[in-house]
Amino acid sequence: IVEYVNESEHMGIEILPPDINESDALFKVVDGKNIRFGLLAVKNVGKGAVESIVESRVSSGRYKSLEDLCRRIDLRLANRKVLESLIKCGALDTLVRNRAQMFASLENILEYSSKVQRERSSGQISFFDAPQEDGKGFVQIIPNTVNIKEWPEPQLLAFEKEMIGFYVSGHPLSRYARQLKRFTSSQIDVLPLQKDQDTIKLIGMIVKIKHTVTRAKQEKMAILKLEDLKAIVEVLVFPKTFQKVSRYLQPNSVVMVKGKLNLKEESPKILADDLFPIEEVYKLITGLTINVSGIRDSLFSSLRSLLLSSPGNIPVFLHLDTPSKSHVHLLVGENLFVAPSEQLINGIEDLLGEEKLSLSL
Repeated sequence: IVEYVNESEHMGIEILPPDINESDALFKVVDGKNIRFGLLAVKNVGKGAVESIVESRVSSGRYKSLEDLCRRIDLRLANRKVLESLIKCGALDTLVRNRAQMFASLENILEYSSKVQRERSSGQISFFDAPQEDGKGFVQIIPNTVNIKEWPEPQLLAFEKEMIGFYVSGHPLSRYARQLKRFTSSQIDVLPLQKDQDTIKLIGMIVKIKHTVTRAKQEKMAILKLEDLKAIVEVLVFPKTFQKVSRYLQPNSVVMVKGKLNLKEESPKILADDLFPIEEVYKLITGLTINVSGIRDSLFSSLRSLLLSSPGNIPVFLHLDTPSKSHVHLLVGENLFVAPSEQLINGIEDLLGEEKLSLSL
């Protein structure tokens, strides 16, 4: 499914997330151009549950709240595990509350709804189910619900990935888009197009870790699944590298991996030479070159202030194209040497433009 989703995006086809009020059992075309995710593709959601959900929606209209959903569907088929999965993947986002509130309130709502369904199946009619003279009935009692803040973004995204295999609300690496552009030499999806034994620099998220030992000496090593914005690759961390990077091998951590590309097997692999957290990637920088050609004089004062705000020992060079078409490189004074950081690099790019800054690694 993940491969199909990626291919659809390449073709300009949007994959709409699962929605309790829009999705059917299977994937379906919407508006002749987009595809709506099918409920059967959500983890823990079975055919009987989906049939109950869709049948009630067709016969009685859209669901208005989690209480409305639980009151109308067959809770013997769509049990707590099913509903938790639908909440986690975002399929109930069109209802009243956020995911954290629905998840925390689910137990109370299910207890109440199950009681009502048992009474109805045994022929009992609640006072609040009885019709008034105008035929509209009494207002439904709403069970106690929990009012809490939404889950933090990493938790939301982790649940989405767990339930449907990909991210709906965004990607955990999206906030590192600039680092991906600055420091990586390739993307995972194009590794097969490169040469065997090429040196590769990748930034990705560790989505799976398998600890093992070598056959010969029984030395500790690890096999990682590393994911970037496009695909997943296997990273082999042999004993020598494992000894120095083992403390960084944590699930869902974002890391920089440097190593050799291995194309001798069916799928590409990276043989890691080094690995460290994304926060340390700026320590790789050995020099900054700023192209000041065409920059307004008024910006130089702001640039100087930025450099002074991050004192360090990394040299800064100014590049200038002269009217005679010659190129001049000037090394700034040591008082303007810097300690590279995300804040500094972003500040320079925001001030002058990304094309004006180049990094030596």
